[in-house]
Amino acid sequence: MRRAGHEPCVVWLGGFRSDMTATKAQALDDWAARTGAAFLRMDYSGHGRSGGRFEDGTVSRWLEEALAVIRAEAGPRPILVGSSMGGWIALLAARALRAEGRGLSGLVLIAPAADFTQALMWPAFPEAVRAEIMEKGVWLRPSAYSDEPYPITRALIEDGRRHLLLDGAPLTTGCPVHILQGMQDPDVPWRHALRVVEMLPGDEVVTTLIKDGDHRLSRPQDIERLVEAVAGVARPA
Repeated sequence: MRRAGHEPCVVWLGGFRSDMTATKAQALDDWAARTGAAFLRMDYSGHGRSGGRFEDGTVSRWLEEALAVIRAEAGPRPILVGSSMGGWIALLAARALRAEGRGLSGLVLIAPAADFTQALMWPAFPEAVRAEIMEKGVWLRPSAYSDEPYPITRALIEDGRRHLLLDGAPLTTGCPVHILQGMQDPDVPWRHALRVVEMLPGDEVVTTLIKDGDHRLSRPQDIERLVEAVAGVARPA
């Protein structure tokens, strides 16, 4: 954690099988060092430097871990920056914190994969893959981002259904939201990001669609957009 003498603290919530040393998280840490902003990044269990097995993880577990860190270390009214699955975690955390009477200064969501287990994964799996997950409890999914396949567990799929947002009641975060979304993203289609926008009718939402952007949004020009979005939320005009 990079501490500073003023709030709000910017909290990084990474994606599925990502970690806190990834390009975007490091870029925000560098920005915080230059500007004196408070910055906090973490690894969920089974990710990066944290202990535990990845295949034991669920949305419930990773959400509770994120909330525990935010409550203990992020101070009042933090800014949550969520990438991919981290965008789903950020939205769920925003709802939980608001229910506790704890507000946020803002949300910055990068290719927010809200409901990804049910809305993006499960419908795309062939019947044979669904059967393997249900019968064996796990399927090893080849990854475009790693030499090792990702274990997709029955527990992850079934637990994800407990946290669905997109087809439920509208969500009010009570803070400005900025979404960054690549239009060439093969994992989280840009129209999925628009469903997230529709879910937030009462919030101030800015959406930046990047025509040639991919899922990672880690090119220099993408990093610049991310830093500008976070800085804009942290220090509004």
